[in-house]
Amino acid sequence: MKNVHPGKAVVLISGGLDSATTLAQATDAGYECYALSFDYGQKNRIELESAKQLALDFAVKAHRVVHLGIGQLGGSALTDPSLAVPDFDAAQTGVPLTYVPARNTIFLSVGIGWAEILEAQNLFIGVTSQDYSGYPDCREDYIKSLETMANLATKAGREGRTLHIRTPLLHLKKSETILQGTRLGVDYGKTVTCYSPDERGRACNQCDSCNYRRKGFEEAGIPDPTPYLRAANQ
Repeated sequence: MKNVHPGKAVVLISGGLDSATTLAQATDAGYECYALSFDYGQKNRIELESAKQLALDFAVKAHRVVHLGIGQLGGSALTDPSLAVPDFDAAQTGVPLTYVPARNTIFLSVGIGWAEILEAQNLFIGVTSQDYSGYPDCREDYIKSLETMANLATKAGREGRTLHIRTPLLHLKKSETILQGTRLGVDYGKTVTCYSPDERGRACNQCDSCNYRRKGFEEAGIPDPTPYLRAANQ
């Protein structure tokens, strides 16, 4: 059953599969959604176009694209032109080269600020601790810590307007996320999850993100609408 008036919510959307599903869930729950995306110097520019389309499809109240300069610092294969996006490696351990230092902390901090301005007490992000690349800022203890910080560091928190950081996908496998999103009408053909798609949004089918996405559709038993440039592991 949908909530009748759950209030406003800021929803972080990247244009990818997970954030699209998160936006669909927040919309279905009855929240008045305000979508927030970031142009942070990522090589994958087409994801921003996907984010704009998702915001239109789900008729959000407003969509903001915030420009940040963190990409110029380098340190990640997603932002640094001198670093190539690595292929998926099942034997990989540790944090991969596609990790962007402090990215979720920065994104969520901006989201916390906009939520306070909007007097929204809910902030959604599509992180998952199941099918992901081992990023430290996708863990439940991290999210809880940041939520505590948000309520200590804001005027809203001091006045008792508690902010909740919602992570509806946190404990879901990719296949479970896809099944939920499909039920809620997400058109995954409009999403871009790949770390290095071409200018038309066709996925490389070699990176971590493509691997998790492809296997998610296989396990869900749903046709994968992703346009791939090549077969996997070639």
